[in-house]
Amino acid sequence: MARLTEKDVVVIVPAYNEEKHVGSLVKAIRREGYRVLVSDDGSRDRTVEIALDAGAEVLATPLNGGKGSAIRRGLQWFIGSSYEAAVLMDGDGQHAVEDLPVFLQALNTGAHLVVGDRLRDPKGMPALRRATNLVMSGLLGAVSGARVPDSQCGYRALTRVCAQRLKLRTAHFEIESEMILEAARAGLRVASVPIRCLYAGQSSHIRPIRDTRRFVTFLGSYLLRGRS
Repeated sequence: MARLTEKDVVVIVPAYNEEKHVGSLVKAIRREGYRVLVSDDGSRDRTVEIALDAGAEVLATPLNGGKGSAIRRGLQWFIGSSYEAAVLMDGDGQHAVEDLPVFLQALNTGAHLVVGDRLRDPKGMPALRRATNLVMSGLLGAVSGARVPDSQCGYRALTRVCAQRLKLRTAHFEIESEMILEAARAGLRVASVPIRCLYAGQSSHIRPIRDTRRFVTFLGSYLLRGRS
């Protein structure tokens, strides 16, 4: 495959009620030369309108189905497009646009799925989130054989081949774990790259206790599914 450039990549932003951040995020990504697709998850605010005004394409749904649902819709759009790779970025302003080149570089060195790693310098990350992330990442590594230090990071990139081979079913934050498990099961190369950890008081849709419980349930069902 030829070396990827910004023109070969679409940035997909799953978003739910992100009117405060989505406009500036879309504009910043576009300034770097990337096309932007916002996969809206039934926002009740002006997220869709602001994303369109900022120059993004938007997939909108009237129902809030969860982050996983929004990502799956975005990836289906990606598979049907002419792009060779996609980057996933959260819409809450916690991912630095300046880190996009490190994902492109990793894809160009042969990785199929590249996951951001905030834990090399986790300054500002809430302690409970950091602890649950470490536990989840350890369990995923043991199950999949893929060492991903920050498995719950939503900032990630994947090739067209990877997107086509992932059999994603989950509707919520478990999708980040499911992507890693599916890529490893398909024999695809999973890599990790250091990124900045941006926390400046933004609210998060993540709830560590609830989502940890959901993760454990998902992991158990995934393992049973693989044996059936």
